[in-house]
Amino acid sequence: MADKLIIVESPAKANTIKKFLGGSTKVLASMGHIRDLPKSKLGVNTENDFEPEYINIRGKGDLIKQLKKEAKIAKKVYLATDPDREGEAIAWHLAHILEIPEDSVCRVTFNEITKETVQSSIKEPRKIDMNLTDAQQARRVLDRIVGYKISPLLWKKVKKGLSAGRVQSVAVKLICDREKEIEEFNPEEYWNIYASLKDNKSKKAFDAKFYGINDKKLEIHSQEEVDKILAEIKDGEYIVKNIKKAEKKKNPAPPFTTSTMQQEASRKLNFTLKRTMSIAQGLYEGVRVPEKGTVGLITYMRTDSTRISDEARKAAKKYIEANYGVKYYENRFYKTKQNAQDAHEAIRPTYVELSPDKVKNSLTPEQYKLYNLIYNRFIASQMATAIYDTTAVDIDVNNYIFKANGQTLKFKGFMTLYVEDEDNNKDNDEIITLPDLEINQKLDVKKIEPKQSFTEPPARYTEASLVKSLEEKGIGRPSTYSPTITTILERRYIEKDKKQLCPTELGKVVNKLLTENFKDIINVEFTAKIEQEFDEIAEGKQYWKNVIREFYGPFSVELDKVEKELEHVVLVDEVSDVPCDKCGRMMVYKYGRYGKFLACPGFPECRNAKPIIETIDVPCPCCGGVVQVRKTKRRKNYYICENNPEKCNYISWNKPKIGEVWNSSEANDVKDETQKKTRKRKK
Repeated sequence: MADKLIIVESPAKANTIKKFLGGSTKVLASMGHIRDLPKSKLGVNTENDFEPEYINIRGKGDLIKQLKKEAKIAKKVYLATDPDREGEAIAWHLAHILEIPEDSVCRVTFNEITKETVQSSIKEPRKIDMNLTDAQQARRVLDRIVGYKISPLLWKKVKKGLSAGRVQSVAVKLICDREKEIEEFNPEEYWNIYASLKDNKSKKAFDAKFYGINDKKLEIHSQEEVDKILAEIKDGEYIVKNIKKAEKKKNPAPPFTTSTMQQEASRKLNFTLKRTMSIAQGLYEGVRVPEKGTVGLITYMRTDSTRISDEARKAAKKYIEANYGVKYYENRFYKTKQNAQDAHEAIRPTYVELSPDKVKNSLTPEQYKLYNLIYNRFIASQMATAIYDTTAVDIDVNNYIFKANGQTLKFKGFMTLYVEDEDNNKDNDEIITLPDLEINQKLDVKKIEPKQSFTEPPARYTEASLVKSLEEKGIGRPSTYSPTITTILERRYIEKDKKQLCPTELGKVVNKLLTENFKDIINVEFTAKIEQEFDEIAEGKQYWKNVIREFYGPFSVELDKVEKELEHVVLVDEVSDVPCDKCGRMMVYKYGRYGKFLACPGFPECRNAKPIIETIDVPCPCCGGVVQVRKTKRRKNYYICENNPEKCNYISWNKPKIGEVWNSSEANDVKDETQKKTRKRKK
């Protein structure tokens, strides 16, 4: 008989905790949720004050029997699911199934899975926090209502199997809106003029950029304006008019939150959000390392706080002073964002003494990369400011001003260890050294080079920049970013082109239908407002059913109205210029699981369908034929000659360029992946 039964969510976490407690303590895993709303129906009784109709999840019957049996014979049961709203709700469902009273002191949480934390947390159990549970219930119920009420409209008007969601539909809208901006963007011409100048004393050359006239900034938009300026400075002397020297300071980024970890892992390591969270989960739940045994290497990875504990701060100080010197340490406190839940610390290593190199042999290559990122970011967050010496020089030529800027790194500080990446790298930390110039000094001009440019459209979202945008707009929370983006990729509403997220034709159609008919729900402001209300439920400031009631009244009225308006609306298929080779009708565009395809409008009499072949305007490097763009099962583009395999064997991952020589060995790599998928399907 076990004195204590501890129930966690995953077997890996169970194994780690068991080693810390030993004795007659038994640790079992619930394997995530054990109760949920049914998939076959709405599962929310709208006639009975939105009471959820939970059922045991199919396939978990034997596990539930085992948990009940062990709970019955244990002297004390502790529910140690993850320390967030989702984990609190799982604990509440477990308590219901195991008939543990609601006011029982049975709940324990671990912000980090270390021996010290686990042993101390078991000694300080608490009651299940119904505010946190209700916040999760409110999210689940409201999202179920939106999804199950709106999705059938998509089935009727677009195709079966589609789904709508409160957060996922707004994410698709952001991506579609950005694509529309790009499509409608009109580039504008602008020019820069660069002067290559030389200091006669040091014989050093450097570049200066045209600024304006008489200290007033002047923008150049045409060749005529460039020619006018060049004519007026043609025989002028380049004189140093002003020199300004200063110090520039750069502070480290805060330790990771879920969002910033996902963004940096995407930029630096090329990890998807889903992969990042999976690896982080493993690092949190436990890894076997020398001298420590099995231990969680990082704190809980779902957090929006940049707060760190006093103990972690002291450990960082000790490490920095020992490894870099006293002048490299700076005690820093970071302000958590206004709408952050701040329930947990930032993501940091649990043991500062376990540096990435010390545990490298205990980790997979991916685990090592992410742990190294988390570790270095945390240590750098407590390090000293980096200091640059900067020089700004104004150079006058016939009243026109050119500017040159230089900077040298005076003290590396935290940059010894870590520098944050950015999507739009506005901070230029490049070292540019200017010669030692003097006021009124004359400079020699080596070359004047005008350069024409055009304004560019906004960049498409990447996973990293979409997460940043969702967070800034208050859409979703740390636990929702990864599943939201994963869902809209799996639904084929968006696809990846390299790292960029693009809406598919299906995504555009679904977004148009939803935003035109549910503009009060599928919008940023509404979604952010609901998130704030969920936070208020978690804080005990609102009752969760009040939030659902307030939402459901206007929503049901709008739903009835939209259903009536769309009842007689038929979405007409776009007609192509391709005749059906079986019956002669002009084929139409349809949307399937893998995107757009051609189908005969005579269905079901004629069932002819064919894929849409995308081609490029570069001929095949081998035979000059047309090169087609195809996709693997994972939606990765590859390029293949239309004559493959009969007359030509050209196939490549890379888009061909005119005049390039093709490396035929690459064909085997592409064929291996595409044929592997085919073999799996045949099995």
